[in-house]
Amino acid sequence: MSNAAPIRIFHVSDIHFGLEDREALAWVQASIARERPDAVAITGDLTMRARHREFAAACDWILSLEAPVTVEVGNHDLPYFNLFERFIDPYRRFRRIEALVERAIPVNGIAIVPLKTTARAQPRLNWSKGCVSRRALAQTLAAIDALPAGVRAIVTAHHPLVEAGTRGKALTRGGSRALAELAKRDVLAVLSGHVHDPFDLIHPTANGPVRMIGAGTLSQRIRSTPVSFNELTIADGRIDVRVRNMERVPTRAMQIDDIPEDALPPRETGEPVAPVGAVPEVDPPVH
Repeated sequence: MSNAAPIRIFHVSDIHFGLEDREALAWVQASIARERPDAVAITGDLTMRARHREFAAACDWILSLEAPVTVEVGNHDLPYFNLFERFIDPYRRFRRIEALVERAIPVNGIAIVPLKTTARAQPRLNWSKGCVSRRALAQTLAAIDALPAGVRAIVTAHHPLVEAGTRGKALTRGGSRALAELAKRDVLAVLSGHVHDPFDLIHPTANGPVRMIGAGTLSQRIRSTPVSFNELTIADGRIDVRVRNMERVPTRAMQIDDIPEDALPPRETGEPVAPVGAVPEVDPPVH
C-alpha cells in the first residue's frame, strides 16, 4: 500500500465564454482557491465564437485560478469569422495563456499529457468534429514514452476519441487508432469534453481497454445535466471521479452511459440521457 498523498485534479470543460454561466464560474474559482487541487485540466471550448472579447474574459478567468493549469483547444476556440487567421495563426488569440496551452504537467508520479483533436480544416463539411492526426498522435505517444519509469499518464483532449453516437457520423477521425496506441501504454485515463454531459466509460480496443472520462459544461448550453466539473482523486494507481455540481446531484445520476453525437439536447429516442434528466425544453442559444 502506497503512503503517498492522493492527487487531486479538477477537470473542467466547455466554459464557452460568451454564453458562460457566471455563477458556476465563480463557484469553481472559489473551490479552486479554497481547496488548492494539484492541477486543473481544462479540455477545451473556452469561448463560444472565438471572439476577442470572449478570449479576453476566458484568459482573465483562467489566469485567476490558484493552481497549475493546462488548457486544450476546442473546436469553438478556432476563429470562426476570420479564415485567414484560422489557417495561418489559429492560436493567436491564446497569446496571454500560450504557456498553458497543451501543457504537460507532472504531479507526483502522474503526468498530464495533451493530445490535440481540433483541426483547422477536415475533408468533411463539419469541422467541429474531432480529428487526431498522425503527427498529433506521434507527439503524444513520444511524450508518454519519454516519461520516467513508474510515471503514469493521464491524456487530455477536447473531443472524446470515439464518439459512438446514434448516427455513426460523429466518429473522431483517428480516434480508434489513438485509443489502440494508448492502450499499449501506462495510461490511467483519457479526459475530454465537447458533449456537455459527464461520462466515465471503459472502451475496448484490440490492445486492451482504455478509460474515457468526460466533463460537463460551465456554460448556459446544457445538454441533460446541470453545470458541473469533475474532481479526480488518484491514489494507489486508481482514479475516483466525483461530478461536482451546485445542485448536489449524485455523481452517477450526472453521467451518461454512451457518448452522444454532439452537445445538443437529446430530442430523439435512444439518445444518451443522464439519469438526472435535466434536458432543457428548448435548445440553448448558439449566438
